[in-house]
Amino acid sequence: MIEKKVKIYNKAGIHCRPSSVILTTIKSDFPDTSFTLITDDHPPTELNSILSLISLGLHYENKAVLRVEGPNEEEACAKIASLLENEFDFPPREE
Repeated sequence: MIEKKVKIYNKAGIHCRPSSVILTTIKSDFPDTSFTLITDDHPPTELNSILSLISLGLHYENKAVLRVEGPNEEEACAKIASLLENEFDFPPREE
């Protein structure tokens, strides 16, 4: 098991679209790994559905601890922490 502190940088927080990206990545890339998010306001919450993530009500600059257990813990933790800290822009800006 490993843990990593994360901070939310998305201006709109973790709403439906970012949650969908995060959970799709968890289910497709790390199906045998357990992800739990720990915040000050909620009990530890397993990230097993979009609703479980949205229910945490993560807003801009909120902090949490991501706990990961399973195969490839370091890779899985880095990837999902990166998505939690990502500044999503929907639709993406064209450069």
